[in-house]
Amino acid sequence: MSDAVPDHVDPPVLAFVALGSNLGDRAAYLANGRAAIGALSGTRLIAASDIEETAPIGPAGQGAYLNQMVAIETTRTPAALLEGLLGIEREQGRLRTARWGARTLDLDIVRFGDLEIAETGLVIPHPELPHRPFWQRELAQLQGVLVP
Repeated sequence: MSDAVPDHVDPPVLAFVALGSNLGDRAAYLANGRAAIGALSGTRLIAASDIEETAPIGPAGQGAYLNQMVAIETTRTPAALLEGLLGIEREQGRLRTARWGARTLDLDIVRFGDLEIAETGLVIPHPELPHRPFWQRELAQLQGVLVP
């Protein structure tokens, strides 16, 4: 018997991932992020919210963010999805130098089905959801499209 932690779930789970960028060609980073999320094994992008420009949260002197949220169906576990998202961030030049600092691409799991997780490095629903009105708008937009 193996003690390996599974990296997939069955059936697929509906999850919501927030994308943000405030460096370089922000729209291109969001587009690259959407494409890379959809290309993750066991993952299918099913809807994307409108793109919204917002003021930065965090250290002063940053440029405005472009933000968007996507709905995905995934057979990845939350930990495996997070690992994939962190890999996409790195591929897009993300450097983690300051908390809430400027970034080429930021990817956050906002919701993962009805799961509630509170582990080091992985909290779902995302703890900042109540404090980010733009995430709430984007999530509502996606839920309006997905729920008849």
